[in-house]
Amino acid sequence: MNIPQFDDKAMLIDFLIENKSAIIAQKKSQIKYADALGCASSIVSEKGDVVKSIPDTATKIKVRSIINTTKLLDSHGDVHIDQLWNKSLKETKDQYLVNQHDFTFDGIISDNVKAFAKQMTWAELGFNYEGSTQALVYDSVIDKAESPAMFERYRTGKVRQHSVGMRYVKMDLAVNDDRYDKEKAVWDKHFPVIANKEDAIDAGYFFAVTEAKNIEGSAVVRGSNFATPTYSVEEKSQPPAGTGDEPGEPTQTLDVNKLLSHYKI
Repeated sequence: MNIPQFDDKAMLIDFLIENKSAIIAQKKSQIKYADALGCASSIVSEKGDVVKSIPDTATKIKVRSIINTTKLLDSHGDVHIDQLWNKSLKETKDQYLVNQHDFTFDGIISDNVKAFAKQMTWAELGFNYEGSTQALVYDSVIDKAESPAMFERYRTGKVRQHSVGMRYVKMDLAVNDDRYDKEKAVWDKHFPVIANKEDAIDAGYFFAVTEAKNIEGSAVVRGSNFATPTYSVEEKSQPPAGTGDEPGEPTQTLDVNKLLSHYKI
């Protein structure tokens, strides 16, 4: 259901309240391709020296991608809330990194993926927002023989945004309007943690997503959540780690803060 444009904010809120059930049902019924965070990428060594690129002799690389971030009002009018991935990450055994949400054999970049949620400060991602976000992180081993074109793009730092293909499970409407007690309570509960508060105030509403199922993570040219970069790339010479907790930090990381100075956020 398309949300019409209203000159009067109160009329917009009235429309949302009247059609709340239908809008939420529609959002839950569709696969959403969430917003991406983007930045240019370079690689630095553990000593902080800039590495021009992974050697062109490499045949496997390990990529850490920020697939999604919470506490950010996106272009769909949604705010993902911390812990929304808990159930899905426990239940989904097979994870995939794909190209442009092309979830087919041709589109799969890697099925050697470890997915996990990680608390990160916005500063770690190169943004001036206060506080932290819960990032959905994919550690993917990319084999040059299996996906040569995307291998090369990651190797040379040309993949700058990511997005998650997802289905909503639990969500609710939040409005900044005292006429509607229930929806205003949702606003009051979640608004304080939103990073881009001015956008939320300007909109006057958002949909708080408290549970979602991740279907795949994608490399994209441009997405809707602007905080999902390639975080690190390293040459992979050892077999991928098995089961366990969050993987250790990679040996080569992206200098995200330095690179974001070239982009207007």
